[in-house]
Amino acid sequence: MQIENAPTLTLKPPDAGSPQSVLANGIWQVHALAQCGAIKTINATLVSLKDKPDLSWDLSQIIRLDHIGAQMFWNAWGKQRPAQLQLAEKQEELFKRIEEASKLELPRVRASRFNWVMTLGAGMLNFFEHAHGFIRLIGQVVQDIGRFIRHPMTGPWREVSANIFHSGFQALGITALVGFLIGVVLSYLSAQQLRMFGGDMYLVNILGMSVIRELGPLLAAILVAGRSGSSITAQLGVMRVTEELDAMLVMGISHGYRLIMPKVVALAISMPLLVVWTDAMALIGGMVSAKVELNLSARYFLQKLPDAVPLSNYIIGLLKGTTFGMLIALVSCHFGLRIKPNTESLGRGTTTSVVTAITVVILADAVFAIIFSGVGF
Repeated sequence: MQIENAPTLTLKPPDAGSPQSVLANGIWQVHALAQCGAIKTINATLVSLKDKPDLSWDLSQIIRLDHIGAQMFWNAWGKQRPAQLQLAEKQEELFKRIEEASKLELPRVRASRFNWVMTLGAGMLNFFEHAHGFIRLIGQVVQDIGRFIRHPMTGPWREVSANIFHSGFQALGITALVGFLIGVVLSYLSAQQLRMFGGDMYLVNILGMSVIRELGPLLAAILVAGRSGSSITAQLGVMRVTEELDAMLVMGISHGYRLIMPKVVALAISMPLLVVWTDAMALIGGMVSAKVELNLSARYFLQKLPDAVPLSNYIIGLLKGTTFGMLIALVSCHFGLRIKPNTESLGRGTTTSVVTAITVVILADAVFAIIFSGVGF
């Protein structure tokens, strides 16, 4: 549908002694250019005239012209005025501003040769800042646990119980599923190799040692770090965004005693139990796979397991569970308290918390492997 005073371009043939000219009419404002695809047609016409520098342009018949329309002409002229241009008095000032703006050049920023030094220094400062805050958090939790032991009747028992339920009981499903599948996969792959050398009976030793000593605690810790660790960070972050943490300080309620310490204690209690649960499900999965692949009976598997895995390995696994649980809770609370009151910081802090918690768990597992390298074999 054609609108009244629509923007148009008319190409006039050259007269005697005068070059070919372009006459613009109508309203060259953004609302008129957006009507009925006018801007697409005009752009196509302007592009076809771009390689004709000897044209004469007459814009004096334009009724109204805004910055959008003027910029279209300026781009078609190659960002400079044509040799023959006729403008109305009001249009002169508009094109003068566009011409001055097109001459502005941003200063060239020279790349410093020491940027990598500054980046490294900033990273180290950030690392030491996190380390200082994490050590302070550990000290605060130790003090709060001492206060809890001295005055157990006034302690946050409900908070501890609720965190055990959310971080421990509700994680039973996912840890059981992953543990069972890992047991099946590990048993199936080990059975294929052992069958080649006639060592079927050693499948129980491989499964028992790997699951009880390493895979069980590590799998449970990684799943809890991704599930419960992110939940803890997000909970504290939302409390920061909604200013609930500030309200607690105003009321004289300690963050550490009511929020952080119950989470640390709850994960220290529930993680060893989750480790036992994950170990059991992984061994059941390995037992099922061994029955299918090597025809090893469940009775033989259960009789052989106590002899194949010394008692010290069970203790190491439970010790790992307690340590991993406390580390996950501390890392999650550390990043949760550092979240700023905006949604962007909340998302970034939760992601960083999960990644850091999993990394810390793997580092702690490596430390355990070095310390107890001569124990349990």
